[in-house]
Amino acid sequence: MTPHRSPAQDRSRRRRATLLDAAVHLLTHGGFAAVTHRAVAHHARLPLAATTYYFASRDQLIAEAFAQLVDHELATTRAWITRHGPHHLLDQVAAADHTRQLALWELYVHAGRDPALQAIARRWSDGCLRILADTLRLPPDDPRLRLLYTTVSTLWLEHLVERRPLDEARTLLTLAIEHAMMGCR
Repeated sequence: MTPHRSPAQDRSRRRRATLLDAAVHLLTHGGFAAVTHRAVAHHARLPLAATTYYFASRDQLIAEAFAQLVDHELATTRAWITRHGPHHLLDQVAAADHTRQLALWELYVHAGRDPALQAIARRWSDGCLRILADTLRLPPDDPRLRLLYTTVSTLWLEHLVERRPLDEARTLLTLAIEHAMMGCR
């Protein structure tokens, strides 16, 4: 995604980053509809014209906010899995900021209709698969990883949206990990 204007000065880079942080904040607390040029400028405490100076459109602003959210979540997930192991991945989901997780999934659903967001959604999925491959020491193209990732995603959504208890989900995750590891020993 090419920025509308590429800031060359530190002050410009900081202003653009402030606008992007404001967009991420609005996404996490109000969802897709909350991100308007006016709301982003207000939250960033910058003039309204700054949003169109640094971002060609609302779509670009949302796409870059989504990308920032994805990068943050991938880094958080990698750190958690490295520290606690894959069996405790659902504990990370339970401990995560509920509104931030909802924003991530809301944007993921919007990607079904927006090609610019699709590439970012794919980056998220592929990043999660790489984390699982590294953690379980499986080849990145192993279909068991995709099955495990799908299981984790479904359990994550069930917990996030339906508030299902984690005990059953932990059991299912353990079964999915054991299945993924069959033949690796």
